[in-house]
Amino acid sequence: MSSRKFFVGGNWKMNGDKETLGELIMTLNTASLNDETEVVCGAPSIYLDYVRSKLDQRIGVAAQNCYKVPKGAFTGEISPAMIKDCGIDWVILGHSERRHVFGECDELIGQKVAHCLENDLGVIACIGEKLEEREAGTTDDVVFEQTKVIADNVKDWARVVLAYEPVWAIGTGKTATPDQAQEVHEKLRGWLRANVSDAVADSVRIIYGGSVTGGNCKELAAQADVDGFLVGGASLKPEFVDIINARS
Repeated sequence: MSSRKFFVGGNWKMNGDKETLGELIMTLNTASLNDETEVVCGAPSIYLDYVRSKLDQRIGVAAQNCYKVPKGAFTGEISPAMIKDCGIDWVILGHSERRHVFGECDELIGQKVAHCLENDLGVIACIGEKLEEREAGTTDDVVFEQTKVIADNVKDWARVVLAYEPVWAIGTGKTATPDQAQEVHEKLRGWLRANVSDAVADSVRIIYGGSVTGGNCKELAAQADVDGFLVGGASLKPEFVDIINARS
């Protein structure tokens, strides 16, 4: 196993209320979690303050999105400064739902990455191909292009986690096989080695997302270049604890 600290993020998306999230927080607070795993929960923005105040400090909290400037006339948006003011240290950027449902382009995602890092907010940067892109054999081209735009906006990789999420596996029940995940993660690490540096390639955590469950997490976690997970639906269930402990 590498020296990279295993990282498990939970993306709660637009789900939950104070009652159900309170129950989930109680489950996480009382669970036995692997001390060698870094855990971060992505809460809806309206609940960031609530979740941070209730969740054990050993677990980080992430916003699920933000904008590229500190403040201004941008109705409905939140800034890294606001996120930090709530005691939050992470943000998820470039998720496929932001790209494909809300039309965010690579350029905008890159600008967001730069602004968040300038404001000392850790970034979980998402990349991944659609089903037609995988079937057309362009997976490498797609994820390398997405990664390049992110890399062009990063000066310090210590606060960046790269999340590979094949769009065809998100919320569909279809999971990339451990071999498929490892293949893309290994190629991404190779891209970082060729285009950034050996040190960054060796140290940056590349996590997998796409229908990760308590049933498939251990086999995925055993892959050499899979450094953790970004978990959707299962992060709202008690099995999230099993996923956190996939390397235990």
